[in-house]
Amino acid sequence: MSRFLSFDLSAITPEEGAPAPDRLISGDPRFTTWDIEEADGGLYAGIWQSTPGKWRISYDEWEYFHILDGYSIVTQEGGEPIHLRAGDRLILRPGFKGTWEVIETTRKDYVIRL
Repeated sequence: MSRFLSFDLSAITPEEGAPAPDRLISGDPRFTTWDIEEADGGLYAGIWQSTPGKWRISYDEWEYFHILDGYSIVTQEGGEPIHLRAGDRLILRPGFKGTWEVIETTRKDYVIRL
């Protein structure tokens, strides 16, 4: 077994999705997710992409992500908006609540720990 894993999206069938209807605020965002790794202990890594729209988010998990393309705005309840563009990185901790708004189709790589 190899001790490394490349991000070869051509070898992965992506999952399609969208925000739950009760979380949707505006637009018709569509998600594409390439799950690259699922490791013991609730650790996940992959690539996620969304088309424009806005929805409510609520995190029970810890997530680190790096924006690869696009433009999004993440806003914590009662907080200032965080404008995210290619090259930006962010950690969302358990208990984070707010909104995610995709202005331009956004792609990120991520690591999630449950």
